[in-house]
Amino acid sequence: MVEFVKNYIAELKKEIDTINPEDVTRVVDILFDAWKNDRQVFIFGNGGSAATSSHFACDIAKGTLQRVYDHAEKRFRVSSLTDNVATMTAYANDLSYDDVFSQQLCHYVQKGDVVIAITGSGNSKNVINAVELAKKFGAVTIAFLGFDGGKLKAIADHVVHVKSNHYGRVEDCHDMLHHLVTYYLQKKIKENSTD
Repeated sequence: MVEFVKNYIAELKKEIDTINPEDVTRVVDILFDAWKNDRQVFIFGNGGSAATSSHFACDIAKGTLQRVYDHAEKRFRVSSLTDNVATMTAYANDLSYDDVFSQQLCHYVQKGDVVIAITGSGNSKNVINAVELAKKFGAVTIAFLGFDGGKLKAIADHVVHVKSNHYGRVEDCHDMLHHLVTYYLQKKIKENSTD
């Protein structure tokens, strides 16, 4: 049992090292620009990536605040498209599960907004549809990927790729990345507010 734990952690360390730090820095810069310019940020994914999407949106919204009780403080305009069960299931039931994210984006996304897709395979039809629609509206698209990157690797404007074929460890890395991005944004916003 101890060997299993050691091996899992050892593989995770190797997979973390496959992430290109420049790709992560680029994502932070894009999100920082979105914050400065009052752009909306939309995040989504399926399964474990849906949970990461909710967690990421929460952390960006709350974790980047410098003065949480200052209602005049500039804040991120961020939402997770996985959080409204009624909306998701209505589109899934009445249209198709392939439309659950793209149809939500139709209501809100505008040119210059940021759309973040989180997916292990990069091949989920509902995620691909949403990214393609976001690009038509002129949004900046980002994909957090695993495995070989799938179809989404060639579609998204910016990619952060974890080179792993293990869903659990891809999701581990995506969770770590969303924390890293949040803390980096917090630092940049703090520096910006003291200029």
